[in-house]
Amino acid sequence: MNIHAVRAIYFFEMHRWVRTIVQSVAAPVITTSLYFIVFGAAIGSRMPSVGGVSYGAFIVPGLLMLSILTESISNGSFGIYMPKFAGTIYEVLSAPVSAAEVVVGYVGAAASKSVVLGLVILATARIFVPYEIIHPVWVAAFLVLTSVTFSLFGFLTGIWADGWEKLSIIPTLVITPLTFLGGSFYSIDMLPGVWKTIALFNPVVYLVSGFRWSFYGVSDVGVGVSLVATLGFLTVCLGLVTVIFRTGWKLKT
Repeated sequence: MNIHAVRAIYFFEMHRWVRTIVQSVAAPVITTSLYFIVFGAAIGSRMPSVGGVSYGAFIVPGLLMLSILTESISNGSFGIYMPKFAGTIYEVLSAPVSAAEVVVGYVGAAASKSVVLGLVILATARIFVPYEIIHPVWVAAFLVLTSVTFSLFGFLTGIWADGWEKLSIIPTLVITPLTFLGGSFYSIDMLPGVWKTIALFNPVVYLVSGFRWSFYGVSDVGVGVSLVATLGFLTVCLGLVTVIFRTGWKLKT
């Protein structure tokens, strides 16, 4: 593998991210903080505990997952779409860089941004609500796995998109609604029988549930199922990337 090429792509993306730090970090943190203030501090103090966890602390993993999913897809898609839009992608295509190295550089940078953002939001949440982390290793594992998986999904979105509208349609109209309906603000055990069954078809339920278990040891589905689901999403994304590259990915630019 051409490590120098991967490093060049990775650090270029990270430097671009630093130059837009207000939009990239400050805006998501402020938005999430508002959720903590309204749902955690204001409403949460008047709600009963959920699964033995105070409501304010209960929503921390869900809100964190909401931000990670959205930002991972956004970072991954924008990173590869912007060179296509500006025409600078041809510099990458003409360089002695393989498709795998391009993926590692762009997806690695997008995932790194999401992990940093997740840690910043996690620290910010401590200001508004008290929470504990029972399984810190699992928190790190789910954080990294989710960031990599959905950064890769965002990369695929960036390759597919041929306009700014397509670039934003999946995060806005698909991922965000699924996350809100995936147990970010509630336990699916609160739902009536038929709706609970329907909720189990929402893939985000498994991500949020596994992440919440790593915090408090409570979950809507088994942590093993959540881990398998996350690895399954990653495998599907890797498979799609492989198919695209083998069928002539340069034609997609």
